Amino acid sequence: MTIKSIFTDSTVARYVKAIKDSPRELIFNRRLLMTAALYAMAGMPITWDQGSSSVVPSLPGFQSKFGITSAANPTQISNFVSFVYIGAGVGGGLAFFINDRIGRLWSLRLYMAIYIIGQLIATFSDGHLGALYTARIVSGLGIGALTVIGPVAIVEVAPTEFRGLLAVWFSVVMLLALTVSCLVVLGSYLHVAVGPMQYQIVFFLPIIILTVIIITSFFMYESPRWLFLAGRDEEATENLVKLRGLPVDHPRVVAELEEIHESIHNQKSIGSGLVAACKEAFLVPSNLRRVQQAMLSYALAQLSGANSVTSYLVPILSFMGLGGGTERSLFLTSMYSMAKFFFTVMASFFFIDALGRRKSLFVGITIQMMSDIYIGVFIKYRQQGTVTGSASEAAVAAIFLHGFGYAIGLLVLPYVFGAELWPNQIRSFGASFTQFFHWLFYFGLNKGMPSLLSNTNNWGAFLFFAGWCFVALLYVFFIVPETAGLGLESINAAFDQPLWKAYLGTRRQKVVIESSEVSSLEKNPPLTPEESKEPAPRGSDQV
Repeated sequence: MTIKSIFTDSTVARYVKAIKDSPRELIFNRRLLMTAALYAMAGMPITWDQGSSSVVPSLPGFQSKFGITSAANPTQISNFVSFVYIGAGVGGGLAFFINDRIGRLWSLRLYMAIYIIGQLIATFSDGHLGALYTARIVSGLGIGALTVIGPVAIVEVAPTEFRGLLAVWFSVVMLLALTVSCLVVLGSYLHVAVGPMQYQIVFFLPIIILTVIIITSFFMYESPRWLFLAGRDEEATENLVKLRGLPVDHPRVVAELEEIHESIHNQKSIGSGLVAACKEAFLVPSNLRRVQQAMLSYALAQLSGANSVTSYLVPILSFMGLGGGTERSLFLTSMYSMAKFFFTVMASFFFIDALGRRKSLFVGITIQMMSDIYIGVFIKYRQQGTVTGSASEAAVAAIFLHGFGYAIGLLVLPYVFGAELWPNQIRSFGASFTQFFHWLFYFGLNKGMPSLLSNTNNWGAFLFFAGWCFVALLYVFFIVPETAGLGLESINAAFDQPLWKAYLGTRRQKVVIESSEVSSLEKNPPLTPEESKEPAPRGSDQV
C-alpha cells in the first residue's frame, strides 16, 4: 500500500467521492433537507425535558410550590427526573401499532399533541405533586413515540450518500433543545419574579414550538417507503422524485424504486400485525441479530454515563467542588449543554459519514472512557483534600470532553446505526421495541443513579461508567458493522451471518459494490457531452 493509497482509499476519500459523484439536484434539494429537518424536530421534547428537569428544581418558584427544595440533592429529585421515562418506554412500545397505520407525518403530529397535553398538565398543576407526576408520564408517552418515529422517518427519506449526516440531525436537534431549555431556566431564574411563572415558562414554551412544527408538517413530504407500503404507489413515486430532485426516469431514481418495491414485496409476504412482526423479528436469525444489536447499542450508550451526567450535572459539579450558587450551577449546565450541541454538529459533518460509523465510535468511546477515569480519580483525591488548582481546571475540561466523546461516539450508535439497520418489513416494530427497552432501561439507570453515587463514594460511579466504555470498545471492534455508504437494502447482507462476522460482512459487501461499479463503468463508459443530452431510457439499470 502506497502513501497515496492511504488517502485515496480512506473512508473520508470515499465519502468525498460519493458526494462529488452525486447529482447536484440530490445534494442541494430544499424539499429533502426541509423534510429531514422536520422529522429531526421529533428529537426536541426528550432533551428539552432532560435539560429542564435537571435544573428546574433550582428555581425558588418551583421549590415553594412542589416542596422539592434542592437540585443539588439527587435523591430528592429522582422521581421528578425519572418518571417521564416510564411513559417514554410505554409510548415507544405502543408506537408500533400506530406508525404503519397512519403514516410517518400523522404519527409525528399525534405524538407531539400527546406531549403538548402532558406539558399543559404540568404548567397548570399548581403545586399538586400527583398532577405533576401524571404530567411527566403523559409527556413521556409522546417523548418515547417521537424517538421512534424521528430516526425511522429520516432514514427512510434520506439518500444513501449522506444518510448518516441527515440521521444525526435528530441528535443535533436533541442537543440544541437541551441547550435552549437550560438557558430558558437560567433566564427565568434571573429575570422572572419568584412564583409559579418561573417554572410555567419552562413547561409552556415547548408547546408553542411544537404547535408551529405541527402546522409546518402539512407542507412537508410523507415517507415514500411508507406510501408504497400503504398501496399509494403513485403518490409514493411522486414524493420520491421530489425528495431526490431528479426525474422519474433517472437511473438513480429507477434503481431506488426497484429496491423499495422488492423490500415492500418482502414485507407484504410476511403479513402484518404484532404476531407476524414478532415472528419475523425473533424467529428469523438475521433479524434477531438486529434486535440484539439495537438493544446492546442503547444499553451501552446509557451505561457509559453520558445521560446520567447530564441529568445529575448539578450534584456532580458539587461533588467535584466546581459548583456554587444557583446562578453558577445553571450557567455551567447551560454551557455544558451548548458545548454538547456544537460537538454533535461537528459529529454530523466531520465524523458520521466522513470518518465512518466504526471509526467515529472508536474515537468517541475512547475520549469518553478517559474522561470518566479522570473525573472518578479527581473526585476521590478531592475527598482526601489533595487536589490542585490545575487539577480542578482539568476536571472541568474532562466534563466537556466527556460530552464531546459521547457526541461523536455512543450517541451515534443507537440513533444512527440503530435506526438504519432494520429491513423495511420490521423497521417500525424494531424501532418501537428497542425504544421500549431503551426508555425503561434509562428509567432504571436514572432512578438508581443517586444510589450508585452514594454506594460508590461518588467517585466509583465514574469508574463504573469507564468500565462499560471499555466493554463498548470491544463490542464495536468485534461486532458493529460499517454501514456508511451502504443502501438500506444493502445492509441486509451484514446480518445474514453470526454477529461476530457482521463487520467482515460489510467489508465484503463494500468490495462487491466497488467491483460492480468498476465493471459497470467498463461495460457502460461515461457518455460524451453530446450523448448526455439524450434522456436515459425509462427502466435503465445504470447507476
